[in-house]
Amino acid sequence: MLYVASASWVICFLEGYCWTRTGERQAARMRERYLKAVLRQDVAYFDLNITSTSDVIATVSSDSLVIQDVLGEKLPNFLMNATAFVASYVVGFIMLWRLTLVGFPFIVLLLIPGLLYGRSLIGLSRKIREEYNEAGSIAEQAISLVRTVYAFGSETKLIAKFSVALQGSVKLGLRQGIVKGISLGSNSINYAIWGFMTWYGSRMVMYHGAKGGTIFAVIICITFGGASLGRGLSNLKCFSEAVVAGERITKNIKGEVHFNHVKFMYPSRPETPIFDDLCLRIPSGKTVALVGGSGSGKSTMISLLQRFYDPVAGEVLIDEVPINKLQVKWLRSQMGLVSQEPVLFATSINENILFGKEDASMDEVVEAAKASNAHTFISQFPQGYKTQVGERGVQMSGGQKQRIAIARAIIKSPKILLLDEATSALDSESERIVQEALDKASLGRTTIFIAHRLSTIRNADIICVVHNGRIVETGSHEELMENLDGHYTSLVRLQQMENEESDVNISVRVQGGQLSILSKDLKYSPKLSIDSSGSNLVTNSTIDLNLSGSIHKDNQTLVPSFKRLMGMNRPEWKHAIYGCLSAALYGAVQPINAYVSGSMVSLYFLTSHEEIREKTRIYVLGFVGLALFVFLTNIVQHYSFAYMGESLTKRIREKMLSKILTFEVNWFDENENSSGAVCSRLAKEANLVRSLIGERVSLLVQTISGVTLACTLGLVIAWRLAIVMIVTQPVVVACFYTQCILLKSMSKRAIKAQDESSKLAAEAVSNIRTIIAFSSQERILKLLKRVQDGPRKESVRQSWLAGIVLGTSRSLLTCTGVLNYWYGGRLIADGKIEAKAFFEMFLIFVSTGRAIADAGTMTTDLAKGSDAVGSVFAVLDRCTTIEPEDPNGYLPEKIKGIISFVNRFYDPLKGCVEIDGRDLKSYHLRSLRQHIALVSQEPALFAGTIRENIMYGAASENIDESEIIEAAKAANAHEFITSLSNGYDTNCGDSYRNPSVLLLDEATSALDSQSERMVQDALERVMVGRTSVVIAHRLSTIQNCNVIAVLDKGKVVECGDYSSLLAKGPTGAYFSLVSLQRNLC
Repeated sequence: MLYVASASWVICFLEGYCWTRTGERQAARMRERYLKAVLRQDVAYFDLNITSTSDVIATVSSDSLVIQDVLGEKLPNFLMNATAFVASYVVGFIMLWRLTLVGFPFIVLLLIPGLLYGRSLIGLSRKIREEYNEAGSIAEQAISLVRTVYAFGSETKLIAKFSVALQGSVKLGLRQGIVKGISLGSNSINYAIWGFMTWYGSRMVMYHGAKGGTIFAVIICITFGGASLGRGLSNLKCFSEAVVAGERITKNIKGEVHFNHVKFMYPSRPETPIFDDLCLRIPSGKTVALVGGSGSGKSTMISLLQRFYDPVAGEVLIDEVPINKLQVKWLRSQMGLVSQEPVLFATSINENILFGKEDASMDEVVEAAKASNAHTFISQFPQGYKTQVGERGVQMSGGQKQRIAIARAIIKSPKILLLDEATSALDSESERIVQEALDKASLGRTTIFIAHRLSTIRNADIICVVHNGRIVETGSHEELMENLDGHYTSLVRLQQMENEESDVNISVRVQGGQLSILSKDLKYSPKLSIDSSGSNLVTNSTIDLNLSGSIHKDNQTLVPSFKRLMGMNRPEWKHAIYGCLSAALYGAVQPINAYVSGSMVSLYFLTSHEEIREKTRIYVLGFVGLALFVFLTNIVQHYSFAYMGESLTKRIREKMLSKILTFEVNWFDENENSSGAVCSRLAKEANLVRSLIGERVSLLVQTISGVTLACTLGLVIAWRLAIVMIVTQPVVVACFYTQCILLKSMSKRAIKAQDESSKLAAEAVSNIRTIIAFSSQERILKLLKRVQDGPRKESVRQSWLAGIVLGTSRSLLTCTGVLNYWYGGRLIADGKIEAKAFFEMFLIFVSTGRAIADAGTMTTDLAKGSDAVGSVFAVLDRCTTIEPEDPNGYLPEKIKGIISFVNRFYDPLKGCVEIDGRDLKSYHLRSLRQHIALVSQEPALFAGTIRENIMYGAASENIDESEIIEAAKAANAHEFITSLSNGYDTNCGDSYRNPSVLLLDEATSALDSQSERMVQDALERVMVGRTSVVIAHRLSTIQNCNVIAVLDKGKVVECGDYSSLLAKGPTGAYFSLVSLQRNLC
């Protein structure tokens, strides 16, 4: 037996080491391959499929964790039990083939429940995953668009929507619990088999002369093999979840571009043609400007050129070669893109620029930044080019993001340069400098750019006017202006009218309110104030600003409290009682069965056939009754714990999201709190806690019940032997506890790798167009490998320890068996106990040891669950505190505009922000935001219909259809909404509310002249009667403001109305800005 124990140590060490390493490596490899497969798709795939960011997050985090768990623990456990099953039957055939052969057909009865269980669970697991995708998408949008959520006070609505979306997965989880109960309860057939084998064994003793000891040994082998098969099949749930999780996972060119009779419509809107017969030839090395109204198809032409989509008919050619015959990655490597909405990744400025050219040197990065007018502001950051930009560039202003994006395109030195409103977010001075840089970058290459400001395209070689999906005019600026009735001339006249209007001295008061203009894209000084209370104004509200920084401190993470966790399940107390009672009863079955089986040995040594028949009948009926009892207790147990687990999972997710949506905005700016990482926690940690409360609590209760009854029976039957057997058990428990501590440490590192991977994957999918445009798929995959390198290296050391602890635990079980045999034999030899008592004791404590070993297998889940509980409570217990004058407060360069202070996204370290002479901090935060409306430069819309998006801005749910329509009409949106096939039920639109304060952050910067005028008219109408704060670079849009404040380097240098500021002449700051913008126009 000691040799067996030594062999057990070696084998179990190899099991622990090899399978732990295999699980970790396979999970990392699957994360990489899944993300690679996602990045390989074209843009149309993301338009047509529901592959949302939350879906990718769930796959990279939760699904990879499932696969790692199955490969690292469940698969070896299954193989061990399968081997035990086969070995048991082999030994049985060797010892007594006739009895083993009779028991062999019963394997079918053991397999059928397991196979049906696995098949049912695969379908249910897939449905649960699909159900959670909707809820995960809501959470991902709420977190990634948290500023919009806060600005519109939509937290309650989103949480309610999230809760409703979770209800579907709860119902499916309950069905899963019932299926599991029926399937595992069906394993009670083992007891019926034991009863049959007892009856047949008695007949072999009576009529075939078989020995009682042999009969008993074969029955033990057969039932042990059946029990092993049942334990192995219990892993089918994990295998089914893993199956569902696994399912989810040159030469130079000249640059001549030719659109040849292109016909196209978006896959998601096949009923709306964009191009019907588009024809355009762009000579190599020329600069071509595309102009036209919003929605005319300009940006679509660039998308077709980059093969984000393929035309329905016709073809796009480069150097007379159809682009669908060119290798896509190589094609995109020949192009540089600067889009209308700059996209940055949550890494350093240097890394973001390197997305344009992976192997670029630092000198090249700096030169590209200088060429895009970015070097100066980058150098002023404490960390320079290593400064983190935050998720989606949240730490940078709009102008800073755009200049970094331009540097990313310039460093590539592309043959074709694509500029989609590249300067729309810049102020006049920066626009002029960047435009000069772009002009230089355009030399020697084909350049296609889209612009709404016609003043920026006058020097283009060719100007193409796009109207209703067709090229209606082409030529230089002078050639097109000769056609007095042409489309281009009309566009120029329209913009000239706006510029002329800006030269007129107008002073129009807005009834009941005040307009203030604050310049954007500034560096902030410690003190900045705008005090309009002293101005000669007729106003209802006054806004005073004193800006600095703010700070938050997280509470120390509390030690996870299992009692507190159970307290969260208090509403399900009845199910807890039913579940624990049925688990305790089921746990007691094991020692009772062992006791009866030990007593049954004497049956085969009786001499009277009649006595054998009588006792056999009693034992058989007892085993059949035991089988029915186990079947019923399993159903009650697993349904009750499934109800508890699903309710707890839903409650935790709701509480976590509710709590997260109370955190200050700066919390979301931290790298570890990106939308990808937070959604990963919502998807993963709630599931881990569910398994801790549900399946693991049931196993724990079973073990405690079984061990308690076993010890009691042992002390009654043979107290001397019982004491020895009991004393050895804590050694085994200590080994499994050590394994739990070790695996908890490994779990933390695995979770870190998954969070980092989730964050990267979320950004990759959100910004898929930018990644495809820069052919940066390989760079993303390299970043993924980099974030997994640390945990991967650490796992090697941890795998050694896991193998050592597992080997020691299993070998000690064998050693305790050796001790029990030796001491039991001594007691029998000394006449202190009978052989019958020894067999009873042996079987009782063998079953107890097996129960402890089974409980030991859950140490991994306990470790992961404990970490998950800690993470959940860390979120739920976090207090949002803002302590003034802390030296670790928000740095000025982290703050994205004054509007962030008015919305209380951030609080200043010193001074205060006031409305109506009252500090913003004294207002109830949600009530304050209900009286403020925000229209930002990059509007954020939620997944849902136009109607739902407009209703997000309402203070209550009781909104009539007429109010929604009136809001749309006020925003000049009703006409185009009703022109859509689904009207207000079309996905996505703008927002509605009736605020007291209106914040406009570059609301018209990215629009063409006609659209800008319509939106500007709408804004001027809705500003009536409200205090409005406007940020704008186009000075013509703010000349009607009551107060215009000019900021320079974080300080207000001028303040007054339009007329008074212009009256200061050339020495005035505002006059200089107006003059500069006129010159650009």
